[in-house]
Amino acid sequence: MEYFAWFENTALSLWVRESPPVFPALLIAHVLGMGVIVGVNVLLAWRVSRRELQPGEIATFVPLVWLAFTASLISGALLLAAYPAKALTNPVFYLKLALIALGFALFGALRRRPRVAHWPLASAAALLLVWFAAITTGRLLAYTNTVLLASHLF
Repeated sequence: MEYFAWFENTALSLWVRESPPVFPALLIAHVLGMGVIVGVNVLLAWRVSRRELQPGEIATFVPLVWLAFTASLISGALLLAAYPAKALTNPVFYLKLALIALGFALFGALRRRPRVAHWPLASAAALLLVWFAAITTGRLLAYTNTVLLASHLF
């Protein structure tokens, strides 16, 4: 906790947390990035479930997904810098990261080998379930923390 308390008082953490336009702007960037990622995955799930996905069809969206992922990663890291103890002491945060990793693994597998999905409805459902669970865990982070600022514990 001492490390968290120290980090919470760095210039970066204070800037993100206490500058009025910064925190909301980062939240917006994070939500928009995740929205693009999930939107492309919904499209992929739709096409897989209808057995209409052709090899390479989703490739046009991959650069957009990587751009959105970069925006979400940077904004997420800065949001984490604002309240490190809040996230890093919360198991829901780690579940969110695991779900995002699983979502990208499924996205990659279905994008590269759409014909491998022998059960298209199950593949599409799994993809949607993982991404919606990632969104849900992200929202739950605001309500499941036991520590907001470590510096308030001392």
